[in-house]
Amino acid sequence: MNLMEVHLTPELEQKLNELAAESGRGADELVQDAVLGYFEEVRQTREMLDRRYDELKSGSVKPISGDDVETYFREKSAARRSQRSA
Repeated sequence: MNLMEVHLTPELEQKLNELAAESGRGADELVQDAVLGYFEEVRQTREMLDRRYDELKSGSVKPISGDDVETYFREKSAARRSQRSA
């Protein structure tokens, strides 16, 4: 098995060592799990973006303008503020 050396800041290394001690797992194992989880998340995000692009390109979904999105969230935020003050 080929090993890779990873350089961490002292603060990050301390956090890693604390988590390893709390969890009872080795620091190397925690780093490997974190990296694997990150790569899986990137893969899933890439697949979702590819699907959404294909849907937009084929016309099966319609894009929403930035102005419409902004209006939607402004109205939603205003509705929540008015509910809290009531």
